[in-house]
Amino acid sequence: MQTIAAVQKQRRIGSVQFLPVNLFASVMGISGLSLAWRQASKLFGTSPVIADIIGIVAVLMFIALSIGYISKWVLYPQKVVGEFTHPIIGNFFGTITIAILLLSSVLGTYSQVIGQTVWIIGTATTLVLSFVFVSRLLKGNQEPGNAVPAWLIPVVATLDVGVAGGTMPFPWAHEINLLCLAIGGIIALVLFIMIASRLIHHAPMPAGLTPSILIMIAPFEVGFLSYTNFMQQIDQFASILFYFGLFLFTVLFFKVFKKSVPFGASWWGVSFPMAALSNAALKYAMFVNSWLLIAIAAVILALLSIVLIVLFIRTLNILFNGKLLRG
Repeated sequence: MQTIAAVQKQRRIGSVQFLPVNLFASVMGISGLSLAWRQASKLFGTSPVIADIIGIVAVLMFIALSIGYISKWVLYPQKVVGEFTHPIIGNFFGTITIAILLLSSVLGTYSQVIGQTVWIIGTATTLVLSFVFVSRLLKGNQEPGNAVPAWLIPVVATLDVGVAGGTMPFPWAHEINLLCLAIGGIIALVLFIMIASRLIHHAPMPAGLTPSILIMIAPFEVGFLSYTNFMQQIDQFASILFYFGLFLFTVLFFKVFKKSVPFGASWWGVSFPMAALSNAALKYAMFVNSWLLIAIAAVILALLSIVLIVLFIRTLNILFNGKLLRG
């Protein structure tokens, strides 16, 4: 039996049954921040220790969230099934596979074997998840109002395969990367048009989903990173992807970052798109070697770092005051 102290603690902090799957987006964002600071050490000469520390935080957060969500799966399986089958929330399961793929890049800095193993696991789960969700969409009878930016997550995950493993040494890796680039590129384009149409012609999304609008830049910036990793060059097509994503970020930034949008776990949805933009900006600035693009990359990296620090602190705050894990 639970002690009185344990019951009081659970009431104060909440229950694991209310752990939101979209919190894995925090691992995506923090992993992306680590990779961005790794690139910054090449462009600006900053210490790689910064990237190391952030990478450790990302790994620890993934372990903690995995333990929590597996516990939820074991203790409250109906809750997990309910989330997975939900037409909107279910798409956030893609944050788990993207987190695994990005962690493969973080860990690969220290051990190629570990990085490659994690990448294989992330690639396999990403392809399975993409198959499941695309099949689900093609069953038909989808509500137009459900066409939200979260639809892009399982698809963008396939683009992240190339971001994390564009130079994997396996003889079969080239075709797998090409397959994932094809899946992610084509389906993301189709879904982007559907989501843009919903945002234009239908009522605004609920306040809780507003931060996820920023996910719309992910196909372009992640596409830029995946395409350039695969091609091992930056051409004009890659430049178009980068610049459109940058323009879209500028447009959406003022729609997302408003005081009227309440804080919650969904705010982590802004972290990875911004991290992808930061990594793309740093890579493009090193290629062009223009003072303006270098300045833009520096501003985006600083903005990303500030946003993630604020999100991290505010998430800890709602965790310990009981708001995060309460239904």
